[in-house]
Amino acid sequence: MSTTVLPDRATARPAPTTPGLRGLLWLVFRQNRLVLWVLGAILVVAVVDLLWIHIACSRIVDTLRRTDCYYPESWDSAQCWKLVLPLDRPNFWYLQVLQPAVTALPLLLGMFIGAPLLAQEYERGTIRLIRAQSVGPIRWLAVRLAVPGFAVLAVSGVVAVLMTWVWWTDIVHGPASFDPPFQALTYPTLGLAPVVWSLFALALGVLVGQLVRRTVPAMLLTGALVAIAHGLVLWARPFLYPAVDRVAALRTTQPTNSWLLDRGVVLPDGTRVSTSACGFGFSTDCDGASASWLRYHPADHLVPVQLVEAGILLTLTALLLLTVFRRIRT
Repeated sequence: MSTTVLPDRATARPAPTTPGLRGLLWLVFRQNRLVLWVLGAILVVAVVDLLWIHIACSRIVDTLRRTDCYYPESWDSAQCWKLVLPLDRPNFWYLQVLQPAVTALPLLLGMFIGAPLLAQEYERGTIRLIRAQSVGPIRWLAVRLAVPGFAVLAVSGVVAVLMTWVWWTDIVHGPASFDPPFQALTYPTLGLAPVVWSLFALALGVLVGQLVRRTVPAMLLTGALVAIAHGLVLWARPFLYPAVDRVAALRTTQPTNSWLLDRGVVLPDGTRVSTSACGFGFSTDCDGASASWLRYHPADHLVPVQLVEAGILLTLTALLLLTVFRRIRT
């Protein structure tokens, strides 16, 4: 009796001996299709909102200039005040909605994209199947990280450019808003900050997921660690670049849009006393002060401060990814 089994039509097709990069990319894109759709939706919403804010502010400002109502001195007039009021809506949307959302974006990316990326593989046991394939674990991990990594880089980069552009053209230089660049919800939305923080949070989430190997705990721990990192960098930020230390006339105010770190008075003998000591009665000599002193970061320190911070975060991101690659075989 013959035991020969005819091959099924589906199994009769010759299977590829070594899966190529195209097949691996297809698999990774398929695994990340929900992430890519969500990031695409975030990008579309952000672009539409920011373009709407710019167009709305530009039209209102043009009207104010044509009617001589641009400067605050003219707003006592009922007609001018009526023309200024429509600026409240785009300014509110930028300052109270988009800035908090973009500030929280890196934390959310680390929690919901970075942490589950490897934690799910370990939790489901599929990491063992991956190691049994002909594609090496280093190559698989590189492609697995590249797809969401480049997507996060693209989304955060576009959002950062548009947020900075609208802030510069319509908010900080607008007639009816005040938004210095070093404020807690302003700084993380400008320049390089959204990009480097997003990449750092993503890499941190990947490493946490690899170490914890449980999805939900990894997500929670990643969120906590990103928040702690924000707090530590916020504490260290004044020292990332030399601040301006200036002696000026009494009651001199800080420069516009600057970040005031400390201020006080200079006594006749040259001693500097902080304003907090004078204001709360801890010193009786402040009345004889001859000058004021201020220590602050002017607005043009934003770029160098962000460059130093970006260098630190990118270095940490590289170290995190290096650790992930070294541990992928274990």
